Amino acid sequence: MTDELENEIEAINSIYGADTILKVSQHAAQNHYTLVIPQADVTLRILIPDQYPETCLQFTAVDGVGPTAPKGFGSHVLITARGVVQRVYTPGQVCLFDVLQELEQTLDHESSTLRQGEANVSNLLDDAQEHVSPTIKASDTVLQPHWTLSTTVTEKKSSFLARSCAVNTTVEAQFAFTQLLATDKRAKKATHNISAYRIRTSADGNKVVFQDCDDDGETAAGARLLKLLQIMDVWNVLVVVSRWYGGVKLGPARFGIINAVAREALVAGSFAKG
Repeated sequence: MTDELENEIEAINSIYGADTILKVSQHAAQNHYTLVIPQADVTLRILIPDQYPETCLQFTAVDGVGPTAPKGFGSHVLITARGVVQRVYTPGQVCLFDVLQELEQTLDHESSTLRQGEANVSNLLDDAQEHVSPTIKASDTVLQPHWTLSTTVTEKKSSFLARSCAVNTTVEAQFAFTQLLATDKRAKKATHNISAYRIRTSADGNKVVFQDCDDDGETAAGARLLKLLQIMDVWNVLVVVSRWYGGVKLGPARFGIINAVAREALVAGSFAKG
């Protein structure tokens, strides 16, 4: 197993759960893995060549389907996954996390028409944002943020620290982030301050959901952090992960560390159970 693949697997399992991607039996070919598709109740088998990521991975078969999945759904997920790989893969770049994320989005989009009674989030978001000021004014009533911190993790001279705080509006999220950088000298000096928030509220009797993320220069880290919040099903919370770069590139392993400290801050702040 290459370092790139090992780091990618570690990052995926840290976000989705320890058994999301597993190597098939030690007595089988080392290049075969099983991948649990989150929320789809389907497990697929993957062939990952020795030359990956220079050579593309392949979804080869359906390994298992849960009892709640409709007939033929496993085959549908397999075909969909193969199409996603063709769209996402770029020679020389790891893609398994991106494939998994886009596959989830594709399947969710397909099933959205079956959901009844769900508010149209996109339209509600547009309507609600008309009532939200894009900038914070002195007259805005904003709660002072109370941050819960994770422990600091250092890997190859890079340090990572996560903070979580309660927010009930996008204004509060913006204020908390801005105030953090204005009042915390160490956070201000961080190489990256990766952030994500999820807010659930109501407007005119309708459910309104706000969620957003920012990489702050750490490519793809914001989306992965937001995905963690979605998987943990946490709401009305802002998470900021600060990284102080130590001069040594960590590759995909950095995503596992980012999500590990973020998870710790969420649990410590009582937004999620440990």
